[in-house]
Amino acid sequence: MELIQNTADLSAYLAADEVIDHHHPVVRETAGQLAAGAADSYAYARAAYEFVRDTIPHSQDSGDLRVTWRASDVLALGTGICYAKAHALAALLRAEDIPTALCYQRLTDDEGGHAVHGLVAVRFHGAWHRQDPRGNKPGVDARFSLDGERLAWIPDPAAGELDYPVLYAEPQPVVLDALKAAPDRPYLWKTLPDAL
Repeated sequence: MELIQNTADLSAYLAADEVIDHHHPVVRETAGQLAAGAADSYAYARAAYEFVRDTIPHSQDSGDLRVTWRASDVLALGTGICYAKAHALAALLRAEDIPTALCYQRLTDDEGGHAVHGLVAVRFHGAWHRQDPRGNKPGVDARFSLDGERLAWIPDPAAGELDYPVLYAEPQPVVLDALKAAPDRPYLWKTLPDAL
């Protein structure tokens, strides 16, 4: 699949905003700690990915009812669903000047319908590489990779699943609106977008 930037301006994938708030002290402190142990930008990107994947539980897996959406809140509270974890990883990567996009998949959900799943893409070697920081669990083994994708799920077109090829500099409004409107995760689960 060819990944398509929604803007030609690469600096948009380094920008800070209300969601990917990489100038926030919590993000800067976390980025600084991760960077201190990294030999180069590739090692830092892997460390940031593994930090978000492994130390911030997916709230569905952990049973946490809180809904986070701002990167600094995800890091401070240590919880989030796929979108929130993608926002946190994007902020950590952008904090160290690594162009990072938000991207999405449409996957089947546990209720017989579909839900949009959030990922990121990082730019290295002049190309974009998708990464899934959702968090591993039985049946899910996502890995940081610049050598072929190691995502949590591969969409099944026969089941109506798909990869959205567009790389966004900012979260999609339908995703952000659902996160902001949810008082808790059970409510959010009923209002997750099923398509972009």
